[in-house]
Amino acid sequence: MKFVLVSPKNRTVYNFRGDLIRKIIAAGYEVVVTGPNRIDVDKIEALGARFLEVPIDKNGVNPLADLKYQKKLKKILQAEKPDVVLGYTSKPVIYGSIAAKKAKVPHIAAMVTGAGYAFTAKTIKARLIKTVMSMLYRRAFRCADVAIFQNADDLQQFVGEKLVKKEKCRLVNGSGVNMEKFPKTPYPAQITFFMLSRVMFSKGIREYLEACTIVKKKYPDVRCMLLGACEGIQDSLSAEQLKPYIDKGIIEYFGETDRVAEYYAQCSVYVLPSYREGTPRTVLEAMAMGRPVITTDAPGCRETVINGQTGYLVPTQDSNAVAEKMIAFIENPETIPEMGKKSHMYCLEKFDVNKVNETMCDYLRIGGQWYDAV
Repeated sequence: MKFVLVSPKNRTVYNFRGDLIRKIIAAGYEVVVTGPNRIDVDKIEALGARFLEVPIDKNGVNPLADLKYQKKLKKILQAEKPDVVLGYTSKPVIYGSIAAKKAKVPHIAAMVTGAGYAFTAKTIKARLIKTVMSMLYRRAFRCADVAIFQNADDLQQFVGEKLVKKEKCRLVNGSGVNMEKFPKTPYPAQITFFMLSRVMFSKGIREYLEACTIVKKKYPDVRCMLLGACEGIQDSLSAEQLKPYIDKGIIEYFGETDRVAEYYAQCSVYVLPSYREGTPRTVLEAMAMGRPVITTDAPGCRETVINGQTGYLVPTQDSNAVAEKMIAFIENPETIPEMGKKSHMYCLEKFDVNKVNETMCDYLRIGGQWYDAV
């Protein structure tokens, strides 16, 4: 038996799908991973998977390049003859599903890990991209046997816009989190807030920076940390725009790293003012480590917090609301361990990776049957 994972970025394979790959291998499958380049291939192979390079411009809008990507995937799938294919994020879902159908793969799964820029931004460019993507999604989901969503809002929107038939849809609690890799740790003596994300507007970076500015004016001794790459893509804050916040001491900025648990351990409260997510993995990691969370009452985010018990939900694009809840933790520090304990327990109950991957394997027909449609 053979399983092929179609991935847009190598880092997401071992960070977000590593435990799933190990579980599928343990079920007796050979696992093949496609990725866009040779970066970190050793980490993918260390999982026990075989890697094949298939270049992709995941943020590009060149149809010829995308068609080339689809043809390459089709050629690989025809050669590999897998029993199951899973693509995740927009282009692997779209072109991976179409290629798998053309290659006559028996079981095709597509996972929407978030609606993304085209469904979040309101610019003319975003609306045009959404129009094209909607047509492509419809075709892709006709090819797929199952469409897996990480939150009910995305599922309902895709069904409501007739991108996919409801009977094909399944729901899973995000990618899950390995509770052993992200264990509970003591809180720092100094109250510290932390955001881990690509430095993008849709992730709420502007709101976090503005909230930190408000908080630091009133409580200058509080730490505010930011970890994540400035990628210089659409919807992204540039390094030049971020620099003043660093120079003024509003935030402590760190680049990308694989040792993210070390940074969660330094914080008291995790903050993610995102406009929309699938299910934010960083929030789950913070929850696993016993951190209360401030995030938005937005698709994907609202599922991760019990408002007022494990953290706070705030409106999107509202830096004042983010600052208000940050200040609430500063002025009531006893709520940090209280909410953090509940956050950890909620994560264990709902988002433990072992539970999530049991569900995923059933959806993929690996060691189980199809679940009923939601």
